[in-house]
Amino acid sequence: MTESRRCEFRSRNIQRVIIRAFAISIAILGVAAADDNQNPKPSHPSTNPDVTFHHPPRSLAENAVTEDWPWFLGNRHDGISREKPIINNWSSDGPPLIWEMNTGEGYGAPSIVGDRLVHGYRRAGEIHIDCVHPENGKRWWRYSYPTQYKDRFGFNGGPRSSPVIAKGHVYLLGPAGWLHCLNLKTGSLVWKKNLSEIYKTKQSFFGVGTTPLFENGKLIINVGAPGGPCVVALDSTTGNEIWRAGNEWGPSYASPMPATFHGNRRVLVLTGGDSDPPTGGLLVIDPANGHVEFTYPFRSRKYESVVAASPIVFDSNIFITAAYKTGGVLIQVNPDMTYEVKWKTKTLGAHWATPIYHNGYVYGMDGGSRNKAAVVCIDANTGIRKWRNPLEWTRDMPTTASGIKPLKMSAFRGSFIRADDAYICLGEMGHLLRLELSPADSRITHRASVFTAQESFVAPVLSRGLLYISQTKANKKAGGSARLLCLDLRGP
Repeated sequence: MTESRRCEFRSRNIQRVIIRAFAISIAILGVAAADDNQNPKPSHPSTNPDVTFHHPPRSLAENAVTEDWPWFLGNRHDGISREKPIINNWSSDGPPLIWEMNTGEGYGAPSIVGDRLVHGYRRAGEIHIDCVHPENGKRWWRYSYPTQYKDRFGFNGGPRSSPVIAKGHVYLLGPAGWLHCLNLKTGSLVWKKNLSEIYKTKQSFFGVGTTPLFENGKLIINVGAPGGPCVVALDSTTGNEIWRAGNEWGPSYASPMPATFHGNRRVLVLTGGDSDPPTGGLLVIDPANGHVEFTYPFRSRKYESVVAASPIVFDSNIFITAAYKTGGVLIQVNPDMTYEVKWKTKTLGAHWATPIYHNGYVYGMDGGSRNKAAVVCIDANTGIRKWRNPLEWTRDMPTTASGIKPLKMSAFRGSFIRADDAYICLGEMGHLLRLELSPADSRITHRASVFTAQESFVAPVLSRGLLYISQTKANKKAGGSARLLCLDLRGP
């Protein structure tokens, strides 16, 4: 073969390789295009038939400080927002209503990152996970799946957990144990796991209610399997198990909380499910490998008791609390990761609302029943109660006989967050309160009856000056349905 023929042969081979590579590229692009057609990324949210839009929110102040609320209890898992300024007064009707969305059953709060608000609830035989625009309620996407869950005690059958938004994904744990991972932009399914089936758990008092903790690429969950594991860590990208920890305590309704003690990253899991005799307690776990540093038994002696308020952390201390005459305990974590109990109290037994620590004091909602609930202030150094306030007021109600009858009202077992030097509380019957709480005293500065409905158990959510509150039950007299409301708190 001459040199010219060799060159021609090599040239034709190169052309064939280029043509083949081009064809493969076209094929790959075609598959990608097909996937995009099946799960297109919406460029704009669409009209939401479940939303009534009232008017646009005010513009943010020029010096406004805003942040996301990507999971339960906010950015730092403490119920405290750094947003400011927010308005510190409103009319008897409450802050301006921006939009409202008809929802369904569930006790989960919405979560917000950027222009995506995600909320889970149940309507009829389906769990809906809605992603809407936070400012107008328009829908980016909806993901739905069927459910046959029935609550043993007759409460609603929707999610008890809040969505977790992290690294472009949404995670929601349903009441029957289904954990879904969705793409935040498109709502397409990434993976799903039936944790109740995988870990052979029985249905607890009110189904599955813990919110997973996203920690360094892991989802940490109190599954409470019989005989263990008590806690598992799943790979957030695949759902595969990474480690398991504990073997004695069941699932609670509290959520795992992150903490750093003396430079050591740890996860706190307060457990306690359906067991007779009732058992449960605190696990302090190394999130890197699942090693349990120590445990502390903590649970009411009553069989029907549940653990629902999550641990709070401050100054290398852990405060845990529960209702049913249980109270609270402050645990100090030492540099060698041992612990000691600093004090115990019977004056703060939170039912489900996680207390808030601020400047040396713990503020929380004490009481397991509606008529015995009150906000209390505890000195974090001594455990001594500074005051107790049932948050009561009198409302004149019209009657047919005498014309007016004074009626005592209350927030009952309300839930609150802290923002801009005040506390925003949603009462159990739909009252919205602005509270000023200090070691010296407590007072209601503003209140409004935003709606009248029972079981308003969900703490408010604040992001970019907008407040989101959940009406979990329909108003029987006024009709309608459960709703998610967006209120304008943007300050001047």
